[in-house]
Amino acid sequence: MIPSHRSADHPRPVRPRGRGRRPGEDPLTDRSADHAVASTAPADPGARALNTFIAGLPKAELHVHHVGSASPRIVSELAARHPDSKVPTDPEALVDYFTFTDFAHFIDVYLSVVDLIRTPEDVRLLTYEVARDLARQQVRYAELTITPYSSTRRGIDERAFMDAIEDARKAAEADFGTVLRWCFDIPGEAGLVSAEETVRLATDDRLRPEGLVSFGLGGPEIGVPRPQFKPYFDRAIAAGLHSVPHAGETTGPETVWDALTDLRAERIGHGTSSAQDPKLLAHLAERRIPLEVCPTSNIATRAVRTLDEHPIKEFVRAGVFVTINSDDPPMFGTDLNTEYAVAARLLDLDERGLAELAKNAVEASFLDEGGKARIKEEIDTYTSGWLAS
Repeated sequence: MIPSHRSADHPRPVRPRGRGRRPGEDPLTDRSADHAVASTAPADPGARALNTFIAGLPKAELHVHHVGSASPRIVSELAARHPDSKVPTDPEALVDYFTFTDFAHFIDVYLSVVDLIRTPEDVRLLTYEVARDLARQQVRYAELTITPYSSTRRGIDERAFMDAIEDARKAAEADFGTVLRWCFDIPGEAGLVSAEETVRLATDDRLRPEGLVSFGLGGPEIGVPRPQFKPYFDRAIAAGLHSVPHAGETTGPETVWDALTDLRAERIGHGTSSAQDPKLLAHLAERRIPLEVCPTSNIATRAVRTLDEHPIKEFVRAGVFVTINSDDPPMFGTDLNTEYAVAARLLDLDERGLAELAKNAVEASFLDEGGKARIKEEIDTYTSGWLAS
């Protein structure tokens, strides 16, 4: 589904920055001209109104990482609990700490935050607080990517880990109304040992959490070919899980082809380089295989040089089914609302177009059909009311 375009008299929303921001700072206001993603404040009423529309728009999020969603407040609290970590305890210092030179540097920083999650209590706190942040953005449903191997290998009991995320999931739904589901992903940099452990945790009926719906593959792509993970994805798919690997984020379109062919991907995480291959774009469009697009993430990790060069416009022109996501939002100084503002500017969308984009994420999710219908209806009701007023 291709969202409708903005009318010419609607101002464009702002462009967010792609690095960490200080707590309480407006994510739509630029603080540094030296970053790849320059911003301008929404000075005119039209842009402010569109941002207000986005803030209240019911949404689904399909590509957001568990640890990568830890807010500066939570990271600071966890760093204070574990003072042997190199992660700063001062939220102000996290602004510079979460500035990345390249994708490899991002992985190093990400893993240092992963190292702060050392107890079931840490897991539960993080999960519940991530849900709180999602709810504040009117996210009704989210598929949170979790890397259990990163926690179990650090000594957290696997049963206690599962209990912690499930307890947080149920409490969050009761307290905030946000429905969480899990994607267990393989940390590609940890090799096949991590793949074996992840698929075991995902398919063991004694451990598999109720909220688990999909199986993924994250981490660096360079030097981590997708085909080697085929046996593990085969086992996960046989156990009823959906396939949602990252591919084509920092490598070429051949990695996306590998994910489709060998891993039987139903959605592609990022898929940024797909724009380089017209045959791949046609295939994605014909099969309606959604791309989980994360614009600010791609700039922050230097996968794309500038937002104006982001291939999302080419995806939409080719008829590819796109969804908008935040990836590791606090690390990139963004959130889902900001990503919708970015998409509105890049795709020249008005409120109706943004509503269609929000419904794309709902449609591409693994939520049951009744749940999808309810959120879509809520999106339509919200949009109609907004336009009528």
